[in-house]
Amino acid sequence: MNFRAILGLSLAATFVFGAAARAESDDPLQIFVSKDTQTMTVYDGDAVVATTNVSTGKAGHTTPSGIFSVLEKRKTHFSNLYDDAPMPFMQRLTWSGIALHESAHVPRYPASHGCVRMPGAFAKTLFGMTRRGFHVVITDREIAPRPMPEIGLFKPRYPARDGDLLSDAAMRPAIVADGSSVEVATAETLPKMGADAVAKLPEPQRPIKMLITRVSDRYYMREAQGMLAQLGYDVGPITGVMTAKTNKAIKAYQALHGQKANGQMTRQLVSSLYKVYGRKPATGWLYARQNFKPVFDGPVDIADPEIALGTHFYQAVRTNPAQRSADWFGTSLDNQIPGWMATRLGITSVPDATAQEAAEDAFKRLNIPVETREKIEVLLGNGSSLTITDVASDGETGEGTEFITTTVEPPREG
Repeated sequence: MNFRAILGLSLAATFVFGAAARAESDDPLQIFVSKDTQTMTVYDGDAVVATTNVSTGKAGHTTPSGIFSVLEKRKTHFSNLYDDAPMPFMQRLTWSGIALHESAHVPRYPASHGCVRMPGAFAKTLFGMTRRGFHVVITDREIAPRPMPEIGLFKPRYPARDGDLLSDAAMRPAIVADGSSVEVATAETLPKMGADAVAKLPEPQRPIKMLITRVSDRYYMREAQGMLAQLGYDVGPITGVMTAKTNKAIKAYQALHGQKANGQMTRQLVSSLYKVYGRKPATGWLYARQNFKPVFDGPVDIADPEIALGTHFYQAVRTNPAQRSADWFGTSLDNQIPGWMATRLGITSVPDATAQEAAEDAFKRLNIPVETREKIEVLLGNGSSLTITDVASDGETGEGTEFITTTVEPPREG
């Protein structure tokens, strides 16, 4: 019997194990909502914890698809948009009005004003099993997370302690090949048998949430402004925004280098500036947030940038920095890129999001600098996540949010 048939037999909701069992686990849940089947499935890793029927947004009030997280939780809440309609056990996904909540009317078809309605008993139990920051993935077709193989995803590590030098390390005896005894430096001194000393490990990190996307036009503008300024052109403030001074500086540079002096940020202009400096432009950028606030960002290199990355979501659970281990689960989402945007980004082909190894293939194309990986790995707490997408959704990501990535359903055959 397939998964959809199992869901069809459920009259309301099924919990594989309850909130009491979850209370002993620090592993974060992932909530997947399928608009195609009007169902919600709750996962711990790739194990199904619960399923229920839901009702998403009707025509004219469509529930957005994409990758979200729980921003706010309220047992009692009333709609700010629709006549103070009650929204018990509300879990907010966007500050623009999308949430999960209980409803007395949960038909097996889209009927809401954009929120995801859940049956009462399910909504109450789920409310007790989630925390702020837990991810909610809303999709057009039914998908599920699956274990990611060893493709180079991040592994947690403890940070190096300030002042740790090899000369300060404790010494222990060792026997070498010729049988002589030498002393070898060790990073830690183990307590003697029977000693009361206990090694104190660092506190577990809060999850870090990451987004990798293609660099924006603003990035190239800011880079161009900086390089032009170093060449002696007056570009005004280096903000990544076109100004009259920047336009004038670009025209002067273009005229000097035999280009059409239109004052615009053309590919020819960008290539010329990078060639002057002997540099290679970044093709991708990584952003990191922790506890709903930005912590750092930096460049990454995308191999074969003419091929779309697609949109993929990965989450780490059972992170163990002492063993440098984490269990990663990933999935790929449908996301159509408009033709004009593909042209602007230089994308000429789009991989199949339904391919078995789509998520693995996308991550393998990323070259992340060593220093960036080290920053990530010392911050990699349980429930850390990574979203890869060609175009970031700047409209919803902001103050007090994780990275919110909305997707567009491609046209279906027939």
